[in-house]
Amino acid sequence: MADDAREILTWNDFGTASRELAAQVVRSGFETDIVVAIARGGLLLAGSIAYALGTKSCGAVNAEFYAGVGTRLPAPVMMPPLLDEASIMGKKVLLVDDVSDSGRTLAMVGQLLELGGAEVRTVCLYVKPGTVVEPTYSWRMTDRWIDFPWSALPPVTPEEAAA
Repeated sequence: MADDAREILTWNDFGTASRELAAQVVRSGFETDIVVAIARGGLLLAGSIAYALGTKSCGAVNAEFYAGVGTRLPAPVMMPPLLDEASIMGKKVLLVDDVSDSGRTLAMVGQLLELGGAEVRTVCLYVKPGTVVEPTYSWRMTDRWIDFPWSALPPVTPEEAAA
């Protein structure tokens, strides 16, 4: 894929975006009890925002929708381990993911958390124009494929690790 067809997020941009998203949450008056990441894409952002908000309670749910670059499963799938429902009952949850592309994963996980008794707000670095769920807080809109600094390189191979 040509570079002009991609949105490139640098580590510096990530730091700026994390602080700006935390500021949006604070300005809104939403007092977060727990930050929940949608793994894997939301893990780093969730940790960064939790630190910026001073929220020590963090968790993650494992959901998968992408099977590869531009390749999706028919529907989002929850994978173990699952979040303990009792830990979110009556809590104000900030649900975090890297991108709301179709929005189907964000919608599915948000609904599950709400069924578990949580008040949920959502945050994403990026939003794609065709999403079915507009996150409560977002940093940028793009229609391009996004290269995140944590996933821009392929997994480390045994040969690379031995070098």
